[in-house]
Amino acid sequence: MDPLILALLGFCAMMLLIALHVPIGISMALVGVAGFAQVVGWGPALSLMASEPASAMSSLDLAVIPLFMLMGSLAAAGGLATDVYDMAGALFGHRRGGLATTTVVASAGFGAICGSGVATTATFGRVAMPEMLARNYRPSLASGAIAAGGTLGIIVPPSAMMILYAVLTEQSVLELFSAAIVPALLAVLFYAVAVQVTVWRDPDAAPKSEKLPPRERLAAIGRAWGVILLAVVVLGGIYSGIFTVNEAAAIGVVIAFFFALLRRRLDRATFLRVMAEASGSTAMIYLMVFGATIFSYFVSVTGGAQFIVSSISDSAISPIAVIFCILLLYIFLGAFFDEVAAMVITLPFVIPVIQGFGYDLVWWGIINVVVIGIGMITPPIGINVMLLNSMYRDIRITTIYRGIVPFLVADLVRLVVLVLFPPLTLWLPSVIG
Repeated sequence: MDPLILALLGFCAMMLLIALHVPIGISMALVGVAGFAQVVGWGPALSLMASEPASAMSSLDLAVIPLFMLMGSLAAAGGLATDVYDMAGALFGHRRGGLATTTVVASAGFGAICGSGVATTATFGRVAMPEMLARNYRPSLASGAIAAGGTLGIIVPPSAMMILYAVLTEQSVLELFSAAIVPALLAVLFYAVAVQVTVWRDPDAAPKSEKLPPRERLAAIGRAWGVILLAVVVLGGIYSGIFTVNEAAAIGVVIAFFFALLRRRLDRATFLRVMAEASGSTAMIYLMVFGATIFSYFVSVTGGAQFIVSSISDSAISPIAVIFCILLLYIFLGAFFDEVAAMVITLPFVIPVIQGFGYDLVWWGIINVVVIGIGMITPPIGINVMLLNSMYRDIRITTIYRGIVPFLVADLVRLVVLVLFPPLTLWLPSVIG
């Protein structure tokens, strides 16, 4: 059989297995091994099947993911999400729409110690939604701010998505973390502008709150010392070169553990739940990495990726037009798949195209994460939207989608800016590096 036809059939078979609810990592591994065997034989294919799990388990970069996930779960159990929300509320809550802005800022702050978009959405769905509804915020604005703010969990470093991208594309985790800072700040700024535009057009969407007395504001800021300490030690240690990324993640777990323990928030049941959450998420990611690696070998030996690159090169389509087409594909996939799945399914095909155009893979990594984040709040599904809807059944899903619109517009503007001006992403890594 022609290898290119085999590659196409393999991709269709993988999507069929996923549609039948076979786990994505297993779907990619099964198709990858079977397809690889058709090209080079069953002996090398079975050898690949045996060696790749050991290779994934021994990856030092990949070992960072469970540590950061455990740190985020311990931080949430210790009440750090509430602390960062109260601190942001003390700074921004008195303005019209201030609690929505507070949610965005707090989501970014929590993202710095969490690394997961879904976890950030779920956390602030519990922390921020009751507060905003009690203050007579429109459910559309409240839910839109929470769902959009949740995407900051994968954009603000340390991000599990960036670590995964670094492992799959053999890029520097530190460079990706550095490159993400300016785009993350732009995201917070653009979301804050989206909130202000919303309340300017509809003042009843968010009433103005009273400004806290200076003493209460300082007290709220002071209570967030745990979040500040954790972020400074972990991120400051990484960027200053005092710690490796692995060491910083391990130290972060220890700090978050003792913080939750000292606050008496870590009983036996909570500890077991936190460990189960981190273990389950880690197992899913490792399985996807295992499957994606095997599938990428299959795509490589069939020449599927090279065929895509040569076809695009021979066409009259400009590179920037191809980039925007890929971005539209990612937004579509992000609306249906979780962020990890959207990345691992596409990288074997997309990375050769990006390399063929001569684009920087660190820059593309940030663009990749940003656009997958946009997909997380894009209709007709959007995983963050579905999560919020499952948490608050009395809020119609159409209401959440309506609230998302201003943030989607802000996201698309930010994406265009980052694509057209790569130095915004690459400047800081060049300075730190």
